[in-house]
Amino acid sequence: MAQYDIKLEANELVDLLSNNDQFTKLTETIINQVLDAQMTEHLGAESYERNGDRKGYRNGYRVRRLSTRVGHLILRVPQTRDGSFSTEIFKRYQRKEQAFVLGLMEMYLAGVSTRKVTKVTEQLCGVSFSKSTVSELTIELNARVDAFKNRKLDDKKFPFVIVDALVIDVRKDEVVRSMSMLIAYGVNEKGNREILGLWLGDSESEQTWSELFKELKGRGLYGVDLVISDNHSGLVKALKKNFQGAAWQRCQVHFMRNVMGHAAKKYRKEIAEHLKSILYAYKRETAKKLADEFVEQYEGKAVNAVKCFQEGFESVITVLSYPAEYRQRLRTTNLAERVNEEIRRRQRVIRIFPNEESATRIIGALLADWHDEWISGKKYLDMANYWEWKKECLAKNNVEEVIQIHA
Repeated sequence: MAQYDIKLEANELVDLLSNNDQFTKLTETIINQVLDAQMTEHLGAESYERNGDRKGYRNGYRVRRLSTRVGHLILRVPQTRDGSFSTEIFKRYQRKEQAFVLGLMEMYLAGVSTRKVTKVTEQLCGVSFSKSTVSELTIELNARVDAFKNRKLDDKKFPFVIVDALVIDVRKDEVVRSMSMLIAYGVNEKGNREILGLWLGDSESEQTWSELFKELKGRGLYGVDLVISDNHSGLVKALKKNFQGAAWQRCQVHFMRNVMGHAAKKYRKEIAEHLKSILYAYKRETAKKLADEFVEQYEGKAVNAVKCFQEGFESVITVLSYPAEYRQRLRTTNLAERVNEEIRRRQRVIRIFPNEESATRIIGALLADWHDEWISGKKYLDMANYWEWKKECLAKNNVEEVIQIHA
């Protein structure tokens, strides 16, 4: 691997330490020095150096604008007379940046773009684009996303699985249709988060969710103890069929919203406080006692809210059967929220995905980047006590304490 000697003036270092904005300038300086070093390596000679091994001659620079996480960089890309020099720097966008740009390109070429789309695309790409450029980028991204989507999952257990869905607009058969992107997340046996897979369907039906679950199991997903999700009827039915023996935790955040949505505005604040005391009870017995008091207090003035509460109560306190140290992160589908926000941010710019393949590619690329960050980052949960707890439960044959999906 090539090594580069980066030179930094003393005053530049002082500016860097005293002004965070100088990070952008520093990055720009470093990359420009790397580009010059790559050209020297390519030609086998420094500028104006007489060398019998020289492979060509410099021909000035072209300015290239590159958008990065530290700001917009103005780079001076060296050129050769014969045009033989190329650099990998601009090809190594993160997958999510490539996918985003490609989606905008496809919108433009499909004739559904706007002035804004064209302007943003050219700014991100740095140059104008053609169908051949789109085709080349598509091939590269498809390979990366497919490798991520189809990777084997049988090298470890995934005791906790979180599933969620996003509704997106996709152009299909010349008509814009609402479709559901189903996404599965997992916490593996070592406590690291992973993004397990995604599936684009016409709706959040039992059949669509089953297709995702079958695909995950076909790739080797096993050892699932608890599934956390919202209360979509098709999803719950699919869980019963595909993860028999696992427990189901209904997302408590969505549950609270559902209950309060059935109550008069004047009661919502106090109902929220009652629900929190129930859901955060230390023991199931305490939660049940508080639930009875809740029903008794509100059955005469918030009938629909009480009915909604009673229908979902058992599924929403499943987590209370698990060790207390794991409950906070297993109560809800919040693990997926940051990822969802990133997807929605891109969706607001694209608005309508040009086709199904583009939707899968763009969202898949975003998920692949989040997956890479998660598996190389800190553990989400310390699983040591969990496996000890499960071992004790099995020894005592105490599985009836867990509310199971098929119960």
